[in-house]
Amino acid sequence: MADLPHSLTPQDCLVATMIAVSLSDENMRTSELVTIETIVNHMPVFANFDPDRIKTVSSVVFDLFGEEDGLDALFGLIRENLPEPLFETAYALACDVAAADGHTYEAELQMLAEIRYELAIDRLHAAAIERGARARYATLPNE
Repeated sequence: MADLPHSLTPQDCLVATMIAVSLSDENMRTSELVTIETIVNHMPVFANFDPDRIKTVSSVVFDLFGEEDGLDALFGLIRENLPEPLFETAYALACDVAAADGHTYEAELQMLAEIRYELAIDRLHAAAIERGARARYATLPNE
């Protein structure tokens, strides 16, 4: 594996969640990668995060996705290393990545549902987070 899984920082866990959504449909789009980089460069939670770690975390997620129970292992690592007050943050960032290209694919919706379940995101909170992502990534009509 590219890095020792137990060495994931809380910020690594947030990045891993975003990468997982992007990879869920087996097609990492440029808009999704740019969104991840923008989030890492601008959100306060990443103030002391080294952006070069994105590659390392991506490798960990890629490796786990290639294993039989890799998704379960990924969520185990995230729950173990991400403080619970940041679970909704992880879901919000995942929603932003899913919405970044203007279309949410079925595999992304399934991954978001899995994240909601694994991180025990309250249904009403999830709906509000999703609505916020839709509002942030809306386009003008007929575009």
